[in-house]
Amino acid sequence: MKITVLTDNIAGEDFEAEHGLSYLVEIDGHSILFDTGHSDVFLKNARRLGIKLHKQVEAVVLSHGHWDHGNGLKYFSGKKLVAHPAVFSKRFRKSDHSYLGLDTIRAEIEKKYSIQTSKKPIQLTPNLWFLGEIPRINNFEAQNTNYVLDSGEDDFIFDDTALAARVDDNLVVISGCAHSGICNICEHAKKISGVSKIKTVIGGFHLKDKGEQSLKTLEYFSENKIETLLPAHCTAAPAKSLFRTRFQFPEVKTGMKFTF
Repeated sequence: MKITVLTDNIAGEDFEAEHGLSYLVEIDGHSILFDTGHSDVFLKNARRLGIKLHKQVEAVVLSHGHWDHGNGLKYFSGKKLVAHPAVFSKRFRKSDHSYLGLDTIRAEIEKKYSIQTSKKPIQLTPNLWFLGEIPRINNFEAQNTNYVLDSGEDDFIFDDTALAARVDDNLVVISGCAHSGICNICEHAKKISGVSKIKTVIGGFHLKDKGEQSLKTLEYFSENKIETLLPAHCTAAPAKSLFRTRFQFPEVKTGMKFTF
């Protein structure tokens, strides 16, 4: 399996970057685009890599309905779009009521994509799963939220999901933002895939500091004997610094390729 970083927060040499995430996942002879960032940067970087996304990609998977993961949808078309049904929610920050949902309504997206929404997991290829809605099973992740829906209800981003890939009887977990909790995601990936050993975790962990959640996440990764940790996107420098007390990993940058 290969993952190519098309969009992330840090630019690789000769590549563009933005606050967002988009990975090309190649496995079992299939190519899946995981998120699209918030602009056409993913397309520009793909061209620099010689990747013909429109020709190669079979489906797009959206990790959740936030602008920095899905606004790039308007620059792509003609594919199946797989997502949780709540990705089209109208959502705002509590702090200033600024909008952070997708800027394209579902009716417009339906003109460009064949949409498949599901709360349940979907097996995309023989060794790749869309995890669907992530159960919140521990007591230290997804306990509070800084977001609100247009109805006025708290938005716990129940559409937040991830991918799990089986490689040589080990799991590679690919997260967009982990609003549901990266440890919750990993446990659900084990359950859905039937694979107990997680070798690699890559993507956004939505951890900002060295607080209790980050400490317990580090403990979880250590107890589960994760071999390769690749925190990116919304994983802030203090949290990365904490993880480096036990793990060695490079900064994930646009244009990078990881083979598992």
